[in-house]
Amino acid sequence: MTTLYTPEYLPTGEEKAVFHTNKGDITIQLAGKDAPIHVANFVELAQKGFYDGLKFHRYEPNFVIQGGCPNSREYSSEELARGVQDHARGVPGTGGPGHTIKGEWKTNPHNKHKDGTLAMARSQAPDSAGSQFYFCLGPQSFLDSNYTVFGDPLDEESLAVIHSLGKGDVIESVEIIDKAA
Repeated sequence: MTTLYTPEYLPTGEEKAVFHTNKGDITIQLAGKDAPIHVANFVELAQKGFYDGLKFHRYEPNFVIQGGCPNSREYSSEELARGVQDHARGVPGTGGPGHTIKGEWKTNPHNKHKDGTLAMARSQAPDSAGSQFYFCLGPQSFLDSNYTVFGDPLDEESLAVIHSLGKGDVIESVEIIDKAA
């Protein structure tokens, strides 16, 4: 059973996340004022290196590209692209950080799933997000009332990298930049 976690990090609202991937860099303006729990959780995980070496395990054309599952580390990019699942190594898409966080889609005033938006994946339980995230591949407004948006791409280059990603692509690292710090 996972516990509901309250992050210690206090977002400034200035944080940016730079996803260094095998396809290029994606710079995201994090929404620390709109989704402070999600941003704080993501920042803490990124600063611990949690995302380093993980792979994108889910790709749905014109919908989402999803990553952040620690089980993806146990698979090669080629295995993930082929859909290999080995229960002994953990099923991609079912892992997390050992805790969950409270959903914020009802309190986030800018909770809009636009092209390139960064949001947290979760199970059917409202407060079940942990480490898995997705980038929208086009507007997905039907997700607005159920999933927390916590960032948007800063430029067209980042959006182009998001759209170039596929199942098995690698998150080399996630760097957090806070110009207020």
